Formats: sequence, structure tokens, C-alpha cells
Amino acid sequence: MSHEFLRFLVVGSIGFVIDAGVLHVLVAITPLGPYSGRVVSYLVAATATWSLNRSYTFRTDHSPVDAKSQWLMYVMVNGVGGGINYAVYGLCIAQFAWMRDVLFLAVAAGSVAALLFNFVANKFWVFRPRTNH
Repeated sequence: MSHEFLRFLVVGSIGFVIDAGVLHVLVAITPLGPYSGRVVSYLVAATATWSLNRSYTFRTDHSPVDAKSQWLMYVMVNGVGGGINYAVYGLCIAQFAWMRDVLFLAVAAGSVAALLFNFVANKFWVFRPRTNH
């Protein structure tokens, strides 16, 4: 397994903790439910993981795009992964009533489902190095 993929897993694990933690807080203290709360928690986690992937996983000092453009690409590309993630999460809590009491398991299932797509898309599109022409 590549060092880059291992760093991606570390960052993803941090993102998972942020995502699940923010979701738990939002569901506990706001009127947001597990569906709308997950949208907010995902966006918070995605912003944190973009920053960590940029500085740690893919080290974008040779990136062909500026930070704002890269963040936008990251959000769009990972939006597809987020769609995969959210669909699996929603399926889990819709099909398994007990998962509504342990939302972090549904978050984990969604995260794992989107992991491979997100790694490949980030490595080869969002954080691709500059090419010299």
C-alpha cells in the first residue's frame, strides 16, 4: 500500500471523527435531524480534509491551480463521493432502525463506500501535479 494512500486514510479518519462528531452535536442541540445534520457535518469535514490532503497527503506545492480553485474542485469531485457516501448512509438508517441510535455506524458505512472513488479522483484530478510543457 502506498504511503500516499495511508496518509489519505489518516486524513479520512480525522474527517470521519469531525463528520460524526459534528453530526452528533447538531442532532443533539439543534432542530436538524440526521439527514439535514449530515449535510452540514459533511461540509465541515470536507473542508478540513481538503486542507489536510493539500498540505499532508498530496503536498500540492506543485499544484497547477490556486487554493480557492482547488477547494472548489475538491468540493465538486468529493460531492460525487459525498453522494455515494450519503446514499449508503441514508440506506443504512432507512433499512436498519437500530442504526438510527448509532449514527456513527451509518456514517462509517458511507465513508468506506466512497473511499476508493475519492482517493482516485483526488490523486489524479484535484491534487495532480503540474505538467511541464
